[in-house]
Amino acid sequence: MAESRSLEYKPTWVVAAVCFVIILICLFAERGLNHLGKWLRRNKQDALFEALQKLKAELMLLGFISLLLNVFQGLISQICIPTHLESSMLPCKKHTESKSHKEFSSLAVNGHLLFSADSSSEHCSREGKVPLLSTEAFHQLHILIFVVAVVHVVSCAIILVLGGARIREWKPWEEWISKVEKGIDTHNHHLQKVLEKHAWGYWRKAAVVSWTMSFFKQFHSPVTLSEYIALRDGFIMTHCPDNREYDFHKYMTLSLERDFRHVVGISWYQWLFVVVFLTLNVEGWHAYFWLSFLPVVLLLLVGAKLEHIIVRLAQDVDEMKKLQGREAAPPVKPSDEYFWFNRPRIVLHFIHFILFQNAFEIAFFFWILWTYGFHSCIMGRKGYIITRLIMGVIAQGLCSYITLPLYALVTKMGTSFEPVQLQLQSSINI
Repeated sequence: MAESRSLEYKPTWVVAAVCFVIILICLFAERGLNHLGKWLRRNKQDALFEALQKLKAELMLLGFISLLLNVFQGLISQICIPTHLESSMLPCKKHTESKSHKEFSSLAVNGHLLFSADSSSEHCSREGKVPLLSTEAFHQLHILIFVVAVVHVVSCAIILVLGGARIREWKPWEEWISKVEKGIDTHNHHLQKVLEKHAWGYWRKAAVVSWTMSFFKQFHSPVTLSEYIALRDGFIMTHCPDNREYDFHKYMTLSLERDFRHVVGISWYQWLFVVVFLTLNVEGWHAYFWLSFLPVVLLLLVGAKLEHIIVRLAQDVDEMKKLQGREAAPPVKPSDEYFWFNRPRIVLHFIHFILFQNAFEIAFFFWILWTYGFHSCIMGRKGYIITRLIMGVIAQGLCSYITLPLYALVTKMGTSFEPVQLQLQSSINI
C-alpha cells in the first residue's frame, strides 16, 4: 500500500496531467495580474498599481511559507512528543485514544478519505510517543494559510469598492462648492451650522457628552454637507491658499487609493496574531466566538474617535472666534493634537489590523467548514456560528460605509502635507 502512494508507482500520464493543470492555472493567474497591472498603468491608477504590487509580494511570501512547510514537513513529523503533551489544550475532546491513533493512517475529512504516509507515526509509536505534527495536519495548515490570505485580500477589495462608492456620493458637494466658490457668505453659513451643532453650549463641551454624541452620530449622519465644506475650507486655506478651486474630493479619493496599498498587505504582527489565536483556540474557551466581536467594537471606537475630532476642531474655531472678537468665524485649523499619539496615520494601522481580524474570523469559519464540515466540534453551537457570521457582515458594513469614509476625510485634518500628496495635487490639476 505504501508503494502505491509513491510517484515511483504512479502512471506517468497522471503525474504529467496534474503538473500541466497546476502550471496552467499559475500561468493564467500570473498573466492575469500582469494584464491588470498594465491596464492600471494605462489608466494612470498609480496607487492601485502599487497596491497590486503589494499583493504580488504577499503572494510570493505565501508561496515561500508554503515551500518551507513542504521542505520541513518530513523533519518536523519525525519529532516525537510524549502522549500527555498531545492531550493538552485541544480544540476538540478526544473520544478514544485508540481511534485517534488509527486516524493517523486513514482519516475521513468532510466526506473525503484522505491518506497520510505515517512512517513518522510508526517511528514515534515504537518510542511510546506521538508525532509533533502529522502529514495530514500539515496539509490542513497549508489550506488555512492560503484561505486567510485570499479572504483578507478579497475583504479589503470589497471594502475599498463600497467605501469608494460612499465617498463618491460627496462628489456633487464638491461640484456645488465650485459653483458658489465666490459666495463667502455661504461658506460662513455652513461653518456657523457646524459651530452651532458641535461647539455652542457648555454641555456640548463636556467630555462625556461630546463622546456620547460622537458615538451615536456615526450611525445616522457621519458627515454632513456643512462639515464637509468646513473641513475642506480649513484644508485648502492651510495647505494651498492660492488655489481656492482645488479639487479636494479627488485628492481625498486618490489618497485613499494610495493608502489601500498598505491595507492590502499582511504585516508581521498580524501573522503573530494568527499564531496567538491558534494557541488560544482551546475547547471550551470559545476564542473564535469572542474574537468575532472585537472588530465591531474597535470599528465603533475608531468611528467615534474620528467624529470626536470634528467636534474638537469646531470647538477650537469657536474659541478662536471669541478670542479674536470677530463676528465671522475663522476657518478650521488642521491639527494633529486630537489624533491618537498626535499621529493621524495611526488610524490607518488600526483599520488595517481590524480588517485583518475580521478577515481571519471569516477565513477560519470557511476553513473549518471545508476541512471538517459544518458539524465539527471546532465550529461550536449553531448560535455561535450565526453570531460570528452576523458580526463579520456588520464589521464589513461599518468599515465600508462609516469608518473608511470618515478616515478619508478626517485624517486630512492633520498638519502634514507630504510630497506624495503634492504629486497627487499636480495630477488633480492636470
